[in-house]
Amino acid sequence: MTDHEFDLVILGAGSGGYAAALRATQLGMSVGLVEKGKVGGTCLHVGCIPTKALLHSAEVADVTRESAKYGVQSQFGGIDIAAVTAYREEVVSSKWKGLQGLLKARGITTIEGEGRLTSPTTVQVGGDTITGKNVVLATGSYSRSLPGLEIGGRVITSEQALQLDWVPRKVAVLGGGVIGVEFSSVWRSWGAEVTIIEALPHLVPNEDEAISKQFERAFRKRGIDFKLGVRFSGVTQDENGVKVSLENGETVEADLLLVAVGRGPNTQNLGYEEVGIAMDRGFVLTNDRLQTNVPGVYAVGDIVPGLQLAHRGFQQGIFVAEEIAGLDPVVVEDVNIPKVTYSHPEVASIGLSEAKAAEQCGADQIATFDYNLAGNGKSHIIGTSGSIKVVRKKEGAVLGVHMIGDRVGELIGEAQLAVNWEAYPEDIAPFLHAHPTQNEALGEAFLMLAGKPLHAM
Repeated sequence: MTDHEFDLVILGAGSGGYAAALRATQLGMSVGLVEKGKVGGTCLHVGCIPTKALLHSAEVADVTRESAKYGVQSQFGGIDIAAVTAYREEVVSSKWKGLQGLLKARGITTIEGEGRLTSPTTVQVGGDTITGKNVVLATGSYSRSLPGLEIGGRVITSEQALQLDWVPRKVAVLGGGVIGVEFSSVWRSWGAEVTIIEALPHLVPNEDEAISKQFERAFRKRGIDFKLGVRFSGVTQDENGVKVSLENGETVEADLLLVAVGRGPNTQNLGYEEVGIAMDRGFVLTNDRLQTNVPGVYAVGDIVPGLQLAHRGFQQGIFVAEEIAGLDPVVVEDVNIPKVTYSHPEVASIGLSEAKAAEQCGADQIATFDYNLAGNGKSHIIGTSGSIKVVRKKEGAVLGVHMIGDRVGELIGEAQLAVNWEAYPEDIAPFLHAHPTQNEALGEAFLMLAGKPLHAM
């Protein structure tokens, strides 16, 4: 048995945990980072990074099929899943090695093993007691299922989907949120037939309704089937496939059922309740400074109610380290955190949707403009359609930006600045946007809302 003492002990080395560790060391703290698996967590190993590698493979497949349109003679010969896997694993391994090196270079002590909170200042890892003046809980999330829906065999989660060594012929996807549509996009690009089942009225239901409707049209054009506003009722499987039953009496037959109904907080059997941490359905409750009801104990990332995004975890990890150091960092509300869905087409947004803005300000107090990417030269060149929608308060600040189209995720940086700095379109309109870029589309939307459109009516 060994005792270790640090200024800060962090339970979990995913996005939120390791970000807190890195910032804390910059601020002069000694840090013990406890992780039972690999540093980097879900995002690096089974989430953001590997899925985006698959999506890039899918994009290459689509471009290859369409190459003649651009004057390039090529032939799509199918998917070599072993090569895709090698590519994906190389990307993940490279990032993992880089992160390990960064943690070591910053002097962070990484403690391997499953940790359990045993008091407001201690974490037990096997026979070792890790003590900190402050503790950060950052234990991440897991793929949820539905009551009575057992994962196994041909019923899989995103983690198993990443490990498939074959390309399914036909897939059913339960859930039309980010995870569901991203995997649907990959499999369709690889040649599979896909049917999405979503209980809510729209795909990507957390987005502005106008964006969701455009997204549905784009998926329908790609040949992706979806059933909206209908609930799952059961599934049977055999050696040949699955049969998914819906509450309206329909059935969907496929090789696999991907269960993509969200992620749950990984907080069970970790000592949180015993120490007195306030919880709600497994989530750790905090105040707006990310402090729990137990003094000196903070929580970040997917275990805190709200958006489950890696960059939210990064931001919260940095925030907590600065809060402990007494720097009084600025709170960023979830609504002002950028969201990107990396499908084909992409969706990116930040701030209030038109409906939420109308609810908060009054429908007669907001103005919106949709700039169609058909008018954007670079979008035409790369062969994408879509739009940029900006919501503003009349005679006031930009409240939200909502985008759909290939590569629009790369535009979210300027959109974030406009929303978080409460900029007026009139303030942004004089800014130059390089030509030809998709970034010009944002500029055109701001020009329109400022009353001086250039390439829009």
